[in-house]
Amino acid sequence: MNDREAFSRRSFLKTLSVGTGALALMPTLQSFLPQGKKLGIALVGLGGYSRGQLAPALLETQHCYLAGLVTGTPSKADEWSKKYNIPDKNIYNYSNFDDIANNPAIDIVYVVLPVSMHKEFTIRAAKAGKHVICEKPMALNAAECTEMIAACKKANRMLSIGYRLHFDPHNMEMMRLGQKNIYGKITALDTGNGFVYRGDPNAWRLKKALSGGGALMDMGVYSIQGTRYTLGQEPLFVTATEQKTNNDLFKEVDETITWQMEFSGGLITTGKTSYNNNWGYLKATAEKGQFALEPAFGYGGIKGSTHLGVMNMQNINQQAAQMDDFALCVLNKKPTRVPGEEGLKDLKVIDAIYRSIASGKKEKIG
Repeated sequence: MNDREAFSRRSFLKTLSVGTGALALMPTLQSFLPQGKKLGIALVGLGGYSRGQLAPALLETQHCYLAGLVTGTPSKADEWSKKYNIPDKNIYNYSNFDDIANNPAIDIVYVVLPVSMHKEFTIRAAKAGKHVICEKPMALNAAECTEMIAACKKANRMLSIGYRLHFDPHNMEMMRLGQKNIYGKITALDTGNGFVYRGDPNAWRLKKALSGGGALMDMGVYSIQGTRYTLGQEPLFVTATEQKTNNDLFKEVDETITWQMEFSGGLITTGKTSYNNNWGYLKATAEKGQFALEPAFGYGGIKGSTHLGVMNMQNINQQAAQMDDFALCVLNKKPTRVPGEEGLKDLKVIDAIYRSIASGKKEKIG
């Protein structure tokens, strides 16, 4: 199995990045840190996201560092070991991965593989005694998420999902404004995320067995997340439809999906995702005002505003903040704000969206 591939999705998000570093990390990251202790992270899969975002971010982190590599491509192992000074004893392939259990230099395993491999390597990492960060979407479906959570709990290892936007100041402000009803109760919420796919037509993301789906699994999860964390509530029902204009390229996976989610109290939100449209926004209307992000979901360059004016916030290195926070959670034995249960909630929504498309009816979530 090849590592995650670099393609236009990553390039699309990367163009939004302004990478101002980790200086703007929240003050809470500094609390209770054992003096001088930094945790070692091993990246499992050396594709575009690891190469372009995670590895550079680990040069900026304060509480963790790149300690190990797991790849099925020997040439990548050689290239990365030289670039990041990784000793041979900290480099593994997918066959001997379980030997990582005997390596005290590695505390955390970050799974950055095709979605179909998330469950296997999360469970193997937990059994090897390592804490785990798993990229989103967490798994192919909610049932797999449940297995992963159970395995980590059985091994007494922490599991976190790569929801970097929970550490982005702009998205955190959306959470605050929405969940605390700063401008009154939210009366409408609309969000969309997508890009025009011009990548490899044979990429694993376009193969359902490996990805679990197309735009919804890849980009739509951000829209689902944005809705959930802005409201601070879980949706009860969803109604969804699918549109496809390129049956050759997207013959196995979805191209464009729109949905409506129903919450307690009767609020109905709208969302959409696509591999054929450049979307990236999160907009809320409340009783006493509006607040929004656009762009909302990139690696940087996020911009926000309310009816009172621009959100005057600094962009940060989201990945550095995310990994530093998890390292502190492990060191201080405190819960992560983005546990496996958070990934499970998103997959329950995604499962229901696919059921709704198939049935043509409103479907219950969960």
